[in-house]
Order: sequence, then structure tokens, then C-alpha cells
Amino acid sequence: MSKRVKEMLVDDIRSRISGVHEFLVVDSSRLDGVTTNKLRLSLRKKSITALSVQNSLAKKALPEAEVAALDPYLQGPTTLVWGGEDIVALSKEIAKWVKDLKVLEIRGGVAEGTSLSAQQVDQLSKSPGRLELIGQIAGLILSPGAQLAAALLGPGGKLAGQILSLAEKTGEQEKTGEQQ
Repeated sequence: MSKRVKEMLVDDIRSRISGVHEFLVVDSSRLDGVTTNKLRLSLRKKSITALSVQNSLAKKALPEAEVAALDPYLQGPTTLVWGGEDIVALSKEIAKWVKDLKVLEIRGGVAEGTSLSAQQVDQLSKSPGRLELIGQIAGLILSPGAQLAAALLGPGGKLAGQILSLAEKTGEQEKTGEQQ
């Protein structure tokens, strides 16, 4: 491959990954063509991109911080995967595919400049995602207010129930008294 062609490929890779700081590195070399297309289409529906690259071109295209973090994982056939809501959603999706296909292998990744091993990516896939954490935090914030409202409504509801019971009882007595 000529130097000019390599430069064009590196520029193309740079343009695709510009602004991305969270990657996973997977080995998809043992997948057949049909399964690879099925995987890519499924990932695309979730706004996840998979790009098979030569390691030498990836090292030139990635910014210095990511290269240092990904360097141990850029060996052999390499596919860079990025996108989705966040790194947790990305790792969950890839871990699901690894479990289903059994021939796809996670080598590692990088999140916010920190290198992640395959085991760390697996642990990350089991943790709650961004939206789940926001929901948990919102629940924790609203919990004291809900408890206060329940404490205030509890005695009031009990009193209202007793008054309603008395009103029904007197209403029944008046009806029976009118009929006799």
C-alpha cells in the first residue's frame, strides 16, 4: 500500500472517530460474513459503530492518549467499537453478543483515557447504566418527600375514612327511620 493511500485511510479513520473517547477493542476475525453483517446491523440500530482496522493505521489515527491506553490490545485482527448512550451501554451490548456468539472476543477498551482489560469491560457491563443511575438518584432524592407526604396523609386518610363511615351509618339510620 502506498504512503498516500495509507495517509488517506488514516484521515478517514480520524474523521470517523473524531470526538470519541471511549472505545472497545474486539476480535471479530472468527465471525463469518453473515454473522458479521447481522452484528453490524444490530449495533447500528443502537447507534454503535464497529470499524475493522489495521493496527498500524489505528495507532496513527488515534489521538496519543487513546493509543497509549489501547496499545496492549491492538494486536492481531482488530475491530474498534464505539457509540451508544455511554460506555456501560456499549459494554453491555458487546458482552451480550460475546455471550451469544461465543467466537467474538473482547480484548479491552479505553474510557476517559483509562485502559480497561477484558475483565473490567465485563464488570462494567454488569453495572447500572447512565439512565438507571439517574433513576436511582431521582428515587433517592424524592424518597424523603414521599415519606413526608405519606406521614401527613396517613392520619388524615384515617380520619376521613372514619367520618365517611359515620356518615354512611347515619344515612342508613335515617333511611330505616323514614321507612318505619
